[in-house]
Amino acid sequence: MPIVGGLDIHRKQITFDYVDTDTGEVRHGRIAPADRAHLAAWLAARFAGRDDVDLAMEGCTGWRYVAEECARAGVVPHVGEPADTAALRGPKRHAKTDDADSVHLRQTLAAGLLPECWIPPEQILEARALLGLYHDLRADRTAWTQRVHAVLFHQGAPGWGEGGLRAVEGLAELREVAAAQLSPVGRAQVEVALAMLAALDVQLDAVRARVLAAAGALRGATTLTQKLYGVGPSTALALVCWLAGAGRFPSSRKAVRFAGLDVTVYSSAGKRSPGRLSRQGPPVLRWCLYEAGKAHSRASAPDHAYYAAVKERVDGKRAALSEARKIVRKACHILADLGDDALAPTAPHAEARPGP
Repeated sequence: MPIVGGLDIHRKQITFDYVDTDTGEVRHGRIAPADRAHLAAWLAARFAGRDDVDLAMEGCTGWRYVAEECARAGVVPHVGEPADTAALRGPKRHAKTDDADSVHLRQTLAAGLLPECWIPPEQILEARALLGLYHDLRADRTAWTQRVHAVLFHQGAPGWGEGGLRAVEGLAELREVAAAQLSPVGRAQVEVALAMLAALDVQLDAVRARVLAAAGALRGATTLTQKLYGVGPSTALALVCWLAGAGRFPSSRKAVRFAGLDVTVYSSAGKRSPGRLSRQGPPVLRWCLYEAGKAHSRASAPDHAYYAAVKERVDGKRAALSEARKIVRKACHILADLGDDALAPTAPHAEARPGP
């Protein structure tokens, strides 16, 4: 790497520090404002016509456009895992600055110690963003539903029927309860919540259709839906987006850890706290896997006996998490066999098994 450097990305500026290993010349400064156009101009002015430039950056918000522009300019981008990259600094002995961060990235890359992340192709980045949007809409819908429950409870009104807020009967019953037992502002709160829920339902249906189309266009996703019970299109797409690719994980245990489903234990001076989920990794993937694990509560599920045993011994949540770990392990082996073919396009998938 004749030219090696580091980029510290922020919303307003990108701090750079790079060295020409042939001449020993070091340059540093800032690119402002931090947007695609200014970065592209800076890369063209500094490295036009060169193919021996490597730049490192942390995998924080904004890395995508920086990596894309680097690749477009012929510069090799290296994305470092944020926590592991920060840990390489060692004990803190001085104030942390943007200049120090860019120097640290450059030195770590030059020494071959940068804990690099996989840079997915554009279609996978788009699918990840689509799944994140779907997850956010689902979370917003849950939040507005809970607000309705809170208003009813706060004013002592009963709940409504089993139809729920998506059923015509449930909506009618809720409006009757609100009109008869809520204050004027309470009724306004319910009406606003229902309007927001109606708008969210429209967007959810549209985004879910796009998720189904994206899952049906990837060979890995269609294979997972056919081979794994409880894994529907959205879960299969999430597994492909974060676990697929040749050589991604040397073992299925590491894939479970990446998904944040492993149990961590803190111990010190002979005292040990109860185990808990690490909750590291992509929240969307963890949410999809948990929902897929809950599908094994059905009596028709092939692993229902194990689910029922764990539920009786502990609880249903622990049983679903156990099934989610099994799904990750099985998916990891299936995707490893497919390799990069998991990311290849395919015809629309066959009818999916039950699951999210």
